[in-house]
Amino acid sequence: MAGLLTCSAISIYAQNPSGTSPDMSGGGSTNNGLFGEAGEIHGNFQSDFQLYFRDPEIDPTGEFFPDERFLAAGFTNLVYTNGNFEAGLRYENYQNNLLGLPEGFRGQGIPFRYARFKKDGLDITVGNYYEQFGSGMLLRAFEERGLGLDNALDGVRLRYSPVKGLYIKGVVGRQRLYFETTEGIVRGIDVEHNLNESFKGLSQSNWLITTGASFVSKYEQANDPFLNLPENVGAYGGRLLLQNGGFAWSTEGVYKINDPSADNNYIFRSGNGLLSTLTYSRPRLGMMVAFKRLDDMSFRSQRDAGLIDAQVNFLPPTTKLHTYTLPALYPYAVQPTGEIARQAEITYTFKKKSLLGGRYGTTVAVNFSDAYSLDKTLVDERPIAEGSEVTTPSGTSGYTAEFFTPGPIKYFQDFNVEIKKTISRKWKATLSYFNFEYNQEVLERGVTDRAILLREGGAESQQLVYINAAVVELLYKIKPRHSLRMEFQGMFTQQDRGDWAMALFEYSVSPKWFFAIQNSYNYGNPDPDRRSVYPLGSVGFTLKTTRFQLNYGRQMEGIFCVGGICRVVPPSNGITLTVTSNF
Repeated sequence: MAGLLTCSAISIYAQNPSGTSPDMSGGGSTNNGLFGEAGEIHGNFQSDFQLYFRDPEIDPTGEFFPDERFLAAGFTNLVYTNGNFEAGLRYENYQNNLLGLPEGFRGQGIPFRYARFKKDGLDITVGNYYEQFGSGMLLRAFEERGLGLDNALDGVRLRYSPVKGLYIKGVVGRQRLYFETTEGIVRGIDVEHNLNESFKGLSQSNWLITTGASFVSKYEQANDPFLNLPENVGAYGGRLLLQNGGFAWSTEGVYKINDPSADNNYIFRSGNGLLSTLTYSRPRLGMMVAFKRLDDMSFRSQRDAGLIDAQVNFLPPTTKLHTYTLPALYPYAVQPTGEIARQAEITYTFKKKSLLGGRYGTTVAVNFSDAYSLDKTLVDERPIAEGSEVTTPSGTSGYTAEFFTPGPIKYFQDFNVEIKKTISRKWKATLSYFNFEYNQEVLERGVTDRAILLREGGAESQQLVYINAAVVELLYKIKPRHSLRMEFQGMFTQQDRGDWAMALFEYSVSPKWFFAIQNSYNYGNPDPDRRSVYPLGSVGFTLKTTRFQLNYGRQMEGIFCVGGICRVVPPSNGITLTVTSNF
């Protein structure tokens, strides 16, 4: 199951129903069914400890400095398997929670526990589980620990394959909300059909064809004195995947009935989504184009939830995930209330010993993506109260929108080029260039399309942050198992926090040790008092299946995103110790 990591295993002996001792003769044990003579326990452990220091330079008012300077968080997964049976649990402990993670993670408990049984093509899970239908636009229960996101379902899941090539999944349950569950109940069914597996005439075809369909609904009581909110909200969709050689086309369309919530300001408008991706690959060449349209596709099992809480679905990003420190300061967060997004990428490897390939070959990747608002026309709004001149879209259909036409509000644009080159047996280099256009008031401050369109100047009043960045990464193999990795980064903008420079040196002795030191300098900040440096030193050691990592230094304020889902990271200064182990 997703989220339960496994490594080596420890064999244990379950109690024999007859009361006799298990057979412990040489040659190992024999598994004889649901609770045979032997089983296995495996799992993993992680604990993070942070000691914070007051730093007036990066946090002048002390707004982000915790009341308790020493904070800790950790978890342990345990999984028991025996034949067709599996059971597991996860213990979590937050004393108090680390800075930047949601406030709901406080205390301790066992928020994840399950039992699972498989036999004759039927797979039954009771308790907590993770699941995904299609791309996730209708349902995705998953964990992303770095974000503090865990929307596991707590209930029952059935998986069944009645005939070859046909796969059916059904779920019912409530979502995890920290150490509780949400008020709403989630129900869903998904059917996927691999035609090549089902029909002999297609089994030898060059075309691979897979279809799928999903239905998901949520039930949540409604007691609003002013709005007649729907208690049952249903959503459905279909998908198609075609493959032939290096060609692949996948597309999925979804529809959701009106779902008034805090996300859409309680408007009564149906939602829909379309995601289509076309890829082509052959030796040395890869190409991809994608189109996505979302319209009111926020889907939560608790309508008043915010941030990353109680999300039933996942809206895939169509922008490239950047991992370098400075470019990652301006990531894109998918806008569930509505967006039109496009992406295109081409990757080409020049032949070895050619003019551009050189002795070892050269790989060039060019990527472009953008995201705009929908082309909206606001409908007449109602007074916020009887006789009031202030209006609200709540209780109305909100707006109308063109389907394929991008709106006037640009959320994000990213053009980047990456060149990878092996210079010699000892040296490798990666050169990257980035150009961003970033709508900070939408992506960070939460300003809505409606607020922009209604203010003086409308869409023309939007102010974007324009960024250029470059990164040089070098890898030098000093000798077997010893290597030095270097990064030199620069980011330049006349808006927001201004220009940055960053350097990193990381020395590794594989597979046990690494040492790293880096420093980021916000030398172009418009406020001279905020032109700070952010030094950070790290050391890591791996002993068999256990890893220790110690960090000391400053953490800059910014946005941390994984897969288009983001959270704010506050500035901090301190020591962090992380211990992870698998068993």
